[in-house]
Amino acid sequence: MSGSGSYADWIAVDWGTSNVRAWAMRAGQPIADATSDKGMGTLDPNGFEAALLDVIGDWLGSGPMPVIACGMLGAKQGWTEAPYARVPCPPVSASTARPPVTDPRLDVTILPGLSQAKPADVMRGEETQIAGFLAQTPGFDGVICLPGTHTKWAQISAGEVVSFRTFMTGELFALLSRHSVLRHSIGPGWDDDAFAQAVAEAMSRPEALAGRFFSLRAESLLSDLAPATARARLSGLLIGAELAAARPYWLGQRIALIGDDGLVGAYIAALDAQGAMSETADATQCTLAGLTAAFQTLKETS
Repeated sequence: MSGSGSYADWIAVDWGTSNVRAWAMRAGQPIADATSDKGMGTLDPNGFEAALLDVIGDWLGSGPMPVIACGMLGAKQGWTEAPYARVPCPPVSASTARPPVTDPRLDVTILPGLSQAKPADVMRGEETQIAGFLAQTPGFDGVICLPGTHTKWAQISAGEVVSFRTFMTGELFALLSRHSVLRHSIGPGWDDDAFAQAVAEAMSRPEALAGRFFSLRAESLLSDLAPATARARLSGLLIGAELAAARPYWLGQRIALIGDDGLVGAYIAALDAQGAMSETADATQCTLAGLTAAFQTLKETS
């Protein structure tokens, strides 16, 4: 924990599956921050209030403190379900949820995620980053990509999320590199040329992906393929296949990337090779901007 939240106007919370991040906010700026490893995946519904107080307790006064939260605490298995808003719609809607609390100092509002009927898709947390990016980039029309464990591609028009698609690229990389036969071949480091070549191969022949995966193992056995090269090629194959499938989203569009610098850098390189220029935004700043926009909207409509 850093800073002092004793004069906070409200508290912003991003509650993921593994971790919690919170910021004490005053005049639209964070004046203190805290983190916890008590993500949604470690709690049952009765444990959220105590977990929240462990993180933000030092910032509370005697009266009710507005807490605006996004992420997995609004899932079915979370604190209180915040039903999805169905696209097309603004990234953050007024259909919020209010979990039951016993501590009178807490006034908690949970933001909903987004859903799409066909093809079936959902998101929780990313919609707040999208809202924050749009607040910082007025008039943006195009596509926002949020690389991560489950990468999202969202089509944006007139301030609304029109449609979106999720790709399990990050999770597939983790599974293949840590829990498949490829774990014996993948190591630390990176090879830019190997990554670029693998992206091109996957985009030209995505149907050959499964065979190319095993070639990484075979080449490490027969030709001492460097672990760093194998890592870059596996990433390139997966991202290339994703770009091939997501081509209707990004081709000819204005593209913004929000996420971890290292992963965003890989997407920038892959898109640049296709002649698709992109812009970037800081994920934490977008989350805070989205939560701030939601707080202002709720304050104006309450």
